[in-house]
Amino acid sequence: MGHMRLLILGGNAFLGRATARAALDLGDDVVCAARGTAGDVHSGARFVRIDRDDPISYAEIDGSYDAVVDVSSRPSHVRGALAALSDRVDHWVYVSSGSVYTDSATPDQRVADAPTHAPAPPEVDDPFADGFVNYGPCKVACEEAVIGAVGADRTFVCRAGLIVGPEDRSDRFTYWPERLARGGEVLAPGTPDDLVQWVDVRDLGEWLVSAARNRTSGTYNGIGVPITRAQFLLDVATGVGAGGPRLTWVDDKFLTEHNINPWAGPRSLPLWLPQPDYAGFMSHDGTASQAAGLSARPLADTARDTLQWVQSGRQNAAPKPPPGGEALRNEAPPEPARKSGLTPDEEAEVLSAWRDARS
Repeated sequence: MGHMRLLILGGNAFLGRATARAALDLGDDVVCAARGTAGDVHSGARFVRIDRDDPISYAEIDGSYDAVVDVSSRPSHVRGALAALSDRVDHWVYVSSGSVYTDSATPDQRVADAPTHAPAPPEVDDPFADGFVNYGPCKVACEEAVIGAVGADRTFVCRAGLIVGPEDRSDRFTYWPERLARGGEVLAPGTPDDLVQWVDVRDLGEWLVSAARNRTSGTYNGIGVPITRAQFLLDVATGVGAGGPRLTWVDDKFLTEHNINPWAGPRSLPLWLPQPDYAGFMSHDGTASQAAGLSARPLADTARDTLQWVQSGRQNAAPKPPPGGEALRNEAPPEPARKSGLTPDEEAEVLSAWRDARS
């Protein structure tokens, strides 16, 4: 198709921004509708302020659209958008999550046969209440709401896996480019053959736009091809110019015994999940997605660009010395608080304990 009129519900943070940029690069007319508290939309996109808790605010969105992209995980927000917009949008792109799946242990699961949560009941609307217990069921409820309202032939559901790259503020990936760039002995979790799987936010955004333009329908895993953790760490190190990393592999049992948290959060190792219980979490089958146009840039490029974004943000956030402030000249700026990963002291502590245990 030629130029598309695309509505993004959001569009001012991470995946929404990447999707807007991908559409703008193709010359599409992009409208981003959000509260506007998460950041700015890309230059060239039109911003419309709405509050998804107030269905009346959808009246601020004018006209009809070739497609909409919605990433919400709150069922009431998705249903409200459908009620207000489904009759003036040709194609609905809904970004769901791999968290809809209930079997984290079985590798190579496909969309067609992977078991999913039951949809959240109507009285459950907060996906983050009680931790993440409701997240998967809420996403299933959102998927069903979209398909039920606009029909399967007008719906593209993307069950995204771990989304990484520039502007990711979760530190679930940024930890590794930073850590490998720092050099020295690196604690590598699990075994070299454990599988790791992710998708660059820019590749995912481009795919969502392609699905909208091509009127692709169906449900797909939005995730790349898994590789071994050893290859993952080597590629990240290559991307950040760290050469051959000095890796010390520490097994799952030891990490768990030493209170290292998996996946995310304080005192954690991102992209690590104990095996075999989570052998399938980072090895979903994405062959149908690749056949439908999802492509992946080299991991080294993702790592390089992510590190540059992190470093740029840190420089911009560093305190500026006062005029003539010589006392600050030799003082390093404070390290920002990280949402995920190990501090250098925590990593050194575990590596020391590991050496002691093995000797």
